[in-house]
Amino acid sequence: MARKIRAREVLRLLESGMSRNAIARSQGMSKHSVQAVSEAAEAAGIGWAEAEGMSDAEVYAALFPEKVRDRDVYPDPDWERVHRELARVGVTLKRLHEEYRDEQRSKGEPFMSYDRFCKRYREFTVRKQVVSRVGHRAGRILEVDWAGPTMSLVDPATGEVSKVFLFVACLPFSRLSYVEPTLDMREDTWLRCHVHAFAYMGGSTPCIVPDNLRTGVRAHPREGEVELNEAYREMAAHYGSAVMPARVATPRDKPSAENEVWQAALEIIAALRDEVFTDFNQLKRAVAEKLEEHNSRPFSKREGTRREVFEEQERPLLRPLPAVPHEVCEWVYGRKVQRNCHVAYKRNYYSVSHLAVGRTVDLRVTDATVEVFLAGERLATHPLFPSFARNRYSTHAGDLPEGRSYSDWDAGRIRRWADRVGPSCREVVDRIFQRVDYEEQGFNAALAVLRLEHRYTRPRLERACAMALASGLPSPRYRHLKPILETNQDLVPGTRTDDGGPGEDEAGYVRGADFYGEA
Repeated sequence: MARKIRAREVLRLLESGMSRNAIARSQGMSKHSVQAVSEAAEAAGIGWAEAEGMSDAEVYAALFPEKVRDRDVYPDPDWERVHRELARVGVTLKRLHEEYRDEQRSKGEPFMSYDRFCKRYREFTVRKQVVSRVGHRAGRILEVDWAGPTMSLVDPATGEVSKVFLFVACLPFSRLSYVEPTLDMREDTWLRCHVHAFAYMGGSTPCIVPDNLRTGVRAHPREGEVELNEAYREMAAHYGSAVMPARVATPRDKPSAENEVWQAALEIIAALRDEVFTDFNQLKRAVAEKLEEHNSRPFSKREGTRREVFEEQERPLLRPLPAVPHEVCEWVYGRKVQRNCHVAYKRNYYSVSHLAVGRTVDLRVTDATVEVFLAGERLATHPLFPSFARNRYSTHAGDLPEGRSYSDWDAGRIRRWADRVGPSCREVVDRIFQRVDYEEQGFNAALAVLRLEHRYTRPRLERACAMALASGLPSPRYRHLKPILETNQDLVPGTRTDDGGPGEDEAGYVRGADFYGEA
């Protein structure tokens, strides 16, 4: 007989004259349950007149006292201890029930079944308003997310207001949090925040639970495997972690991070709402201070603080960090190896083995290096040129076939090429270099001018440069010279070379012998 019998309602309906079968159908219970209530009421001498002023629980206890007392036959274990023990690695409810059973047997006392043990533990977590420790193991999971609310950064020169986003990471067991402000939510920023979070906590966890962000998860189908971003997977592997994204639209899969997002908004953003930040580093320091206050504040419903629980129980269980932090990288796919045995990346060139000419390679770019991969095999590694560099070459001698060599472009080499074209071309190149702060910034513009020689010949390029200089342009560029050459303005009739004869490209058409042949 189930305890859920609504005995008081059954007595009321019996008093109204309904049959037992009708009561069973209307209340969704068995006829045996209705009969049991009727018989118990007759045995106890309780009718509707007595039950009307009693609660449902009181009526049930009066009719079935043995069922109520049955609950107290089995002594409860120390549920607080059970709750703490479940947080330890390898501890399960099954193991704790076996220990409880063995202890009760040694005392010669009765013990509850495993099902009742689990049910009573669930009731404890609801009564104490704590999250069940089942699934929450110390040092096992790191939950990560972006906070919905944002902060603001003001440009002191223009007054422009920029958004500042908050990255939030949380350990579910100790609830220790890490919050980092960022200026964007790009993939490289997302990965760097993970690296900083692991460094802040002094260790890594076997599992990382993010949301289904495009910066980390390419696809999360209902069926089949989750497709992770390759850079995200590589970062996790460096720390010995596996990425296990939460199910789509299922915030309960990462409740700690969801709650910590709210806590971050409440305790950090709200606490700093009246301050105006004009320096990003200043804002980061302020957020770090509020974060430490948050982690050191006592819990409202459990003993200690986040920091104390973490240091005492969770830090020793974290995996040690690798000797070298993960270096965030960018993957560039589908770059073709050029005929000069180099592959291009951001207007600079990096050598690859001549055996890979014409094939498609992938680039792994970090803050310091460029690595070239072909079918998963690394072919070459080069130092990354600075962001301002243009048209530079990084060349390994072994990558080139015998008898050929390539060298980096520099201002001297570019000027020597201009000298071979002519004095006007040299003047154009000199003016280009005069108008830039660093010589490297003029490489691209100067080479664009000189490469016109390949299509229009040196004499024509020299005359075009002379015409552009004569027009009064302070610094002629490719965009000025190409229209002159395309429209043949340098081939105006009467134009002469220095020796007074027609220019190399000015010779007219000569009729062949066939033109004068017989019709």
